[in-house]
Amino acid sequence: MAKKKTKFICQSCGYESPKWMGKCPGCEAWNTFVEEIEAKPSRRGAFVHSNSSIVTKPSPISSIETSSEPRMYTSISEFNRVLGGGIVRGSLVLIGGDPGIGKSTLLLQVSSQLASKEKVLYISGEESVKQTKLRSDRLGVVSDQLFVLAETDLEYISQAIEQTNPGFVVVDSIQTVYHSEVTSAPGSVSQVRECTSELMKIAKTKGIAIFIVGHVTKEGSIAGPRLLEHMVDTVLYFEGERHHTYRILRAVKNRFGSTNEMGIFEMKESGLEEVANPSEIFLEERSKGAAGSTVVASMEGTRPVLVEIQALISPTSFGNPRRMATGIDHNRVSLLMAVLEKRVGLLLQNQDAYLKVAGGVKLDEPAIDLAVAISIASSFRDQPPKPTDVFIGEVGLTGEVRRVARIEQRVQEAAKLGFERVIIPERNLGGWTVPKGVEVVGVASVREALQYTLGG
Repeated sequence: MAKKKTKFICQSCGYESPKWMGKCPGCEAWNTFVEEIEAKPSRRGAFVHSNSSIVTKPSPISSIETSSEPRMYTSISEFNRVLGGGIVRGSLVLIGGDPGIGKSTLLLQVSSQLASKEKVLYISGEESVKQTKLRSDRLGVVSDQLFVLAETDLEYISQAIEQTNPGFVVVDSIQTVYHSEVTSAPGSVSQVRECTSELMKIAKTKGIAIFIVGHVTKEGSIAGPRLLEHMVDTVLYFEGERHHTYRILRAVKNRFGSTNEMGIFEMKESGLEEVANPSEIFLEERSKGAAGSTVVASMEGTRPVLVEIQALISPTSFGNPRRMATGIDHNRVSLLMAVLEKRVGLLLQNQDAYLKVAGGVKLDEPAIDLAVAISIASSFRDQPPKPTDVFIGEVGLTGEVRRVARIEQRVQEAAKLGFERVIIPERNLGGWTVPKGVEVVGVASVREALQYTLGG
């Protein structure tokens, strides 16, 4: 009897090695190698979809005809906007999130709405058909065009798609699906890569929009190889605290729309409901007149959102002061504190700094720099800024406030929520219409911004 050959595969990046290693040379992660049996090449090759045998030839792009309805629309406008205006036919979308965050609930609601227009196939690899029906009863999902299948074998899943001929398919989750000709266990790098590849072929050849659910690791990234995110057309992250009602759907990759687009949902007993104006949600519990609290107009994809930034500066009792940030890059906070100390003269080297973006939002654009700097200075001096002020601007290393994009949309959002004054970069003044009832102040440096808001 021939000895079975084995290989070791990194569960993070898919790097293969003939022997076990503690540290992966590809992604430099520790203790990620798992032993898998090396599959023998089959005589008939890998599982071939019926349409994959069609011979194609290159065509001029001018002669290619697109569908009359390239996207499928739901009544959930937040979901449509995150995807770039609707679900593109023939696309493969990966949605990830923590357990219990509401991924299956969201996709079942979307399936119910699409089932009013065409056939939908919901494939559950983690729940039985009756368990899926219990969830649908709670959500009020009833449709004769919504088909449910509890299956994990990719070959049977492909046959079900062929027989049903749906326009929309949900696979929950990709880690439970297995390919019969791959010898490794379901959820391994080889299985996830092969199953996703086959689902991508089905989506592209038959023009079916397929959503696959992916588990996340404790670090918050999609479990499995990074290749999985490169293969799909769109990657969505469903974020939020399990003990809070609000959920954030964020697009981190989208071939058919804007990246970093964000949609806000509220979890209720009847399912997820979209939040039309997230700025009000993020500011509803704001303490007015508190030192260290500022409001910034941040662009989340194509929409401006007003968010509160909180800072707490206190003398340190340790040799090295602590720098902690939630929702903001830690390195950006250290950079802005260095600018305040060098260019403004604030002695922050012996102060602990704690910063937080209220509402659980993650901000990563440069336009939040000015609001973060004002928050730090306000808490350090124990002087609250005016509660009706909004701060927008990027801060350079020499202390200058630099121009930002889409300033008119940001100011209009501030005016809509009743803010009276907006501090913006001086270079952004002119060339656009200022809304009524709002005072726009242009500043050239952080020192000048502090003079307007904190009096020096």
